Amino acid sequence: MLQNPPIDFEMIEDMVEGDEDFKSELVSAILHSLLELKEKYQEGATLQNAEIIQQIRHKTKPTLTMFGMERLTEVVNAGKVLIEEKGFEHPEFPKHLEDFLESIHLAIEFMKAYISLQEK
Repeated sequence: MLQNPPIDFEMIEDMVEGDEDFKSELVSAILHSLLELKEKYQEGATLQNAEIIQQIRHKTKPTLTMFGMERLTEVVNAGKVLIEEKGFEHPEFPKHLEDFLESIHLAIEFMKAYISLQEK
């Protein structure tokens, strides 16, 4: 794995304690959570609906925190503040959305690569 991955894979290994079936279920659930976060965040941004973003942020926050997705957590938290204080129309929002999409893409790709390595 690369240095400073966007996900704490050691936490996954520690949590599953060698149970390969549990690991498979867990990494699948994490990937599903990330894909859902991306989809709903984009939907909320497109519709300029803060509630959609708030709901998915609330739903995925434990996963992001538990598995050390610090950069993605920072971006999501910055978006929360930006949306609440300045709204979607603020000139900073497109840059925030770009940062979010870059961070979520990286996390998703790392999860997919991790799953591929586990399948070998």
